[in-house]
Amino acid sequence: MTEKVTQQLYCDSHHSFLADRFVEGECPLCGYIDARGDQCDICGGLLDPLDLKNPRCKIDGATPNVRDTKHIFLDLDKLQPEIEKFFEESSVKGAWSKNSNDITSSWLRQGLQPRSITRDIKWGTEVPLPDYEDKKIYPWFDACIGYVSITANYTDQWQKWWHHPEDVQLYQFLGKDNVPFHSVIFPGSQIGTRDTWTKLHHLSTTEYLTYEGGKFSKSRGIGVFGDAGAKTGVPADVWRYYLLSVRPETGDSEFNWDAFISANNNNLLKNLGNFTNRVLKFVNSKIYNNVIPNYTEYTEPSYDAFVSEVNALLTQYIQELDAVKLRAALSTVLLISARGNLFLQANTLDNKLAENEPAKCAAVVGLAVNLVHLLASVVAPYMPDTAKSINVQLNTEPILIPDHWSANTIKPEHVIGKAAHLFNIIKPEKGLEWREMFGSDEAKREKEEIAAKKAAQKAAKKAKKAAKKVEPDAGGEVKVETQLDAELKELEIKP
Repeated sequence: MTEKVTQQLYCDSHHSFLADRFVEGECPLCGYIDARGDQCDICGGLLDPLDLKNPRCKIDGATPNVRDTKHIFLDLDKLQPEIEKFFEESSVKGAWSKNSNDITSSWLRQGLQPRSITRDIKWGTEVPLPDYEDKKIYPWFDACIGYVSITANYTDQWQKWWHHPEDVQLYQFLGKDNVPFHSVIFPGSQIGTRDTWTKLHHLSTTEYLTYEGGKFSKSRGIGVFGDAGAKTGVPADVWRYYLLSVRPETGDSEFNWDAFISANNNNLLKNLGNFTNRVLKFVNSKIYNNVIPNYTEYTEPSYDAFVSEVNALLTQYIQELDAVKLRAALSTVLLISARGNLFLQANTLDNKLAENEPAKCAAVVGLAVNLVHLLASVVAPYMPDTAKSINVQLNTEPILIPDHWSANTIKPEHVIGKAAHLFNIIKPEKGLEWREMFGSDEAKREKEEIAAKKAAQKAAKKAKKAAKKVEPDAGGEVKVETQLDAELKELEIKP
């Protein structure tokens, strides 16, 4: 680490150096006029506040001035060869997501530069150095170290987790704007200590989740957030399912209220919920009086094929989880329950089957109820409350996700509990109510404003490269109309 005197924006209006997020201005990369001091939301570029054109204080709109200040820098440039070696090994062994690789490679290609790890701010972790009493540690340097300190606060055995890389693999999940802090700066900090650390093994990076065609913005009341989601009355597991089903793993995805309601009513209620409820209510009926029948006395070749198909899906699910393809694995869970529904339909599970072919009916029930138990285990990582409810209805303990399904974890003569609905229907008209509650109209307006700004900025850039057009007016004077004037006129924007 080294100490350097740097320049930073200072606001005379409220007598303070401005943190990156309190500076806004024009992005030097794409021209977006509301870029933040640390990052542009349009092009995703990481910025320095001094790079912004026409900077302004976000608090009061005043134009800040540049002042000298001293800070501590992490010499990433000296660590680059070792960080590159770490990245080349870890990204392959840990099979990082493509966007994790791309963002990290871009940083390394451009060449690492010394990065300030202190800030002129009033809140945060104190800097343990003399003459730095009025400064704090930069949050994104401090935050990653927090992974270690949180573990140390949790257990006095923390070193087993953080100093024994041969025994531990570190998986991290984050948005793409936070990749460099975890793939470059934190590993670089670990390497710089010259101690043995558990470093990043797998990095799973998501793109952006948009809201009804626009951006989430808590300050503008656009979008539904965790603390407000409870107001809808929708159970947490439904939220977990939908958000994971649209997890933006390979590209941006959208939160949409109609899709949210459809996911509950069709994917969950009519598929997983219907299969579980139909099977357990049948066992609750007077045919079996809650007792699992002896299902071992009858079989058909199609039953063996059914077990094989479920095992193929189970193998697929495990492979997807191992590869951290969370969205795909969740989809596979519903493929398993859908296969269960087809099995019930193919074998016509009803009172007539119980009366006319009791041994066959028992075999169908045995396979189906054991599939319900399997579904509780594979859905548990995603929907823990649903898994718990299924096991309560089965009156049994949860099982670990098996490598192979043998369809015998629920034995004959086992007494189950009372069947209950896992999910309830959401009326389509609730979508309109929630849109009004959570600012969908504002999101659309903001999207249109951003599009208009980008169009105007694009026109301005094109105009700078275009030749000027000279025309005489009616009085014989020369009128100069630039390409910019013409394009802005088309957009009905006054220059």
